[in-house]
Amino acid sequence: MESGQNNTFEILAGPLHALSLDKIQVNLGRLCNLYCNHCHLDASPGSPEIMPWNIMQEISRVAREQNIRDIDITGGAPELNPNLKIFINSLSDHGCNIQLRTNLVALMEPEQDGLAVFLRDKKINIVASLPCYQEENVIAQRGSKTFQKSINALIMLNNLGYGKNDNLKLELVFNPGGPFLPPRQEELETLYRKELKLHYGISFKNLLVITNMPVGRFRNALKQNNQLTEYMNLLKSAFNNDTLSNVMCKTQVSIGWDGSLYDCDFNLALDMKLKTDVNNISKFKYEMIRYRTISTGEHCFGCTAGAGSSCGGALNVG
Repeated sequence: MESGQNNTFEILAGPLHALSLDKIQVNLGRLCNLYCNHCHLDASPGSPEIMPWNIMQEISRVAREQNIRDIDITGGAPELNPNLKIFINSLSDHGCNIQLRTNLVALMEPEQDGLAVFLRDKKINIVASLPCYQEENVIAQRGSKTFQKSINALIMLNNLGYGKNDNLKLELVFNPGGPFLPPRQEELETLYRKELKLHYGISFKNLLVITNMPVGRFRNALKQNNQLTEYMNLLKSAFNNDTLSNVMCKTQVSIGWDGSLYDCDFNLALDMKLKTDVNNISKFKYEMIRYRTISTGEHCFGCTAGAGSSCGGALNVG
């Protein structure tokens, strides 16, 4: 999966170069309350990797000094990092626009009581993973009782104004339940909106459709089921050159729990660091990162198949 002389993605797409640095994605660690079978990061309840406060301070400093306004916080389950609130406070003091990625179930854990209200008060945008609007499909990916807890979390967020007020954005995320490409984002969003409103009264702003990446736990499952070659061929055959101008690595960097810098969260999972001497937040140099050459590999076909895929959903909608 690492980049190199046999990198067929680079042969087909050519070398990729960053265009700007508009957003920093921060991964607070692999610790999670769930064990999802599609997780590219192998996150789990027993994972010891978690970002310490001193790394968060460095990120906050860089955001302030470089005037980077958009911060995307992810995990694992970022709610489980004990320094999440003070990290958000620090970033908010610099005027950052912050979004938090959640599996929803974590928001319903007893120790997270009051977190949703805190997020509302800080006007933190929420990107919530809900692999399907049907219970059986969510349970298949995440385990028993996860669907109802997710629905309860969405109802709670709606009651706080999320998905209803313009300044409290609530976006949902769909992942396919197996080794196939997702449906068209706009069509699936219409179906999500209809079903969630009809059965649960739930409202949200947008649906983001993300292709399952052949990385981490999902890759291992493909190998065990002798489906990896078939899935990789599917991604390669669906390569869409039009997605290359919008891939997320061209406008953001990802920061791991130890402060290491990556082009994206998938490269983080593969430990493919930046192709620069600046590979840790403590050595951050804007001018070296902004126009860097991006590290690519076979997994990048997951971002460029069909309508494309990124942490912000499909890349070529229409």
